[in-house]
Amino acid sequence: MSNPYIMDTSISIEERCAVLERENAAAAVAISEARERCALLEQQNAELTAKVKWFMEQFNLLKQKQYGASSEKTVPGQEQLSFFNEAESESRGPTEGGCERREPTVETITYKRRKERGQREEMLKDLPVETVEYNLSPEERVCPNCGETMHEMSVEVRQELKVIPAQVKLVKHVRHVYSCRRCEREGTSTPVVTAPAPAPVIPGSLASPSAVAHIMNQKYVEGLPLYRQEQQLSSLGIELSRQTMANWMVYTSDKWLAPLYDRMREHLLRRDILQADETTLQVLREDGREAESRSYMWMYRTGRDGPPIALFDYKTTRAGKHPKKFLSGFRGYLQVDGYSGYDMLPSDITLVGCWAHARRKFDEALKVLPVEKRASPSVAKEGLEYCNRLFDIEREYVNAAPELRYRVRQEKSRPVLDEFRRWLERKTPEVLPQSLLGQAVRYCLNQWDKLQRFLLDGRLELDNNRSERSIKPFVIGRKNWLFSNTPKGARASAIIYSIVETAKENGLIPFEYLRLLFERLPNLGEKDIDEILPWSDSIPAACRSPRQNT
Repeated sequence: MSNPYIMDTSISIEERCAVLERENAAAAVAISEARERCALLEQQNAELTAKVKWFMEQFNLLKQKQYGASSEKTVPGQEQLSFFNEAESESRGPTEGGCERREPTVETITYKRRKERGQREEMLKDLPVETVEYNLSPEERVCPNCGETMHEMSVEVRQELKVIPAQVKLVKHVRHVYSCRRCEREGTSTPVVTAPAPAPVIPGSLASPSAVAHIMNQKYVEGLPLYRQEQQLSSLGIELSRQTMANWMVYTSDKWLAPLYDRMREHLLRRDILQADETTLQVLREDGREAESRSYMWMYRTGRDGPPIALFDYKTTRAGKHPKKFLSGFRGYLQVDGYSGYDMLPSDITLVGCWAHARRKFDEALKVLPVEKRASPSVAKEGLEYCNRLFDIEREYVNAAPELRYRVRQEKSRPVLDEFRRWLERKTPEVLPQSLLGQAVRYCLNQWDKLQRFLLDGRLELDNNRSERSIKPFVIGRKNWLFSNTPKGARASAIIYSIVETAKENGLIPFEYLRLLFERLPNLGEKDIDEILPWSDSIPAACRSPRQNT
């Protein structure tokens, strides 16, 4: 529609041009504003789409962790094998002459039978045997047909496992005291001799070595809280409060187990390859802190060389000063996850990364994809396959000598690392930084120097799983007893977990070993403590697991 002001013949051409220019400028401004608004909306839409994708990833990941399998194992060629497409997958047979072979020429059937008898005999061979005989009396051996005496033709044997529940007995330690009657009558002094007896584990208490070991084993090995043990003992007629049992745990750990813990720490710091991990812990009555405050249980353990040692250390925070203090005097390699707190350690401690953490991030990025897309090629799957290649190499040479493992890593693992690094750099600009895939790529690049250090020594491991396995019993036990009441209780738990986990690692039965400790430690000097370290050759066979004895 024409502008009437412009069509007015009384207006000069210059004025008309000025009006058109103003209108064009206004239109240009409007178009520019519209484009800016459109760009802003597109940016907001992209941000919202990324947020929705991120939330969906978190939702799928949480659902996977809650309901899915926890295993991260990948079976080559069967990453997503569904029971519903079994017929289709199995029907794709090999081809002959370019044509699909419809019918197999030979059918091969393989039978696998379980050797129940051999497995059962292997399991039962170390158990004590109680035999119950069932015979007929002479009167019952008379043949019902002819009246002759019947002979024994064969025997039938049935085996059963007999379980003997816990029993509580009162043991009285009676020490006889002797003196000399002649000296009493004629001498100026009378010698008095008391029969020797073992020192008590807790003076003036009903606690015995077996009682303390049982309660300790129930809580720290079996994960049974003290209040439930209180109920069990009550059913046996023993009214032993959980407060009393807690006092026993704190006293015996501080009095008898702490020196053993300190000696084990001395041995730990002499090694040159260690691993570390940490997890949360709630302690209710910490000075100056709320009951809901989060504390931490740190765990340090040895690598594959030498007798295993696993030590726990309770601290109120996750600050890097704690491993720095605990590892004072240590020189060598420390394998950890990607937590930055370990970066505070001195330069003579070389940090080694964990490929299990790197692999887990790609595995999580793959698991949050829709089910129908997980078997298809994807960036997450490519990253996972690079990690799997490294683990496959390690698995093949897991029992090899360190020197051979070092050479193999230079020849086989290093090329995979170089290829993976180039792949990570190519994919960095292509993935969303906040997505699980972006986090996996960024984690590998940020940790790259630490991740490739396993190449430096054939004794180093590819992952930190050894320490994660050692800290897992504490994590499982924490689900049962939830929290520690006081810092003293938390420190006692750290010491006790250190003793029982190191005992288990060295093939000992925790209860038998704890009972041995509480029988001997009150009567041993500190110089003799090396005789009862978990890896000592002087540990009795009764403390060793039957599998360890064989």
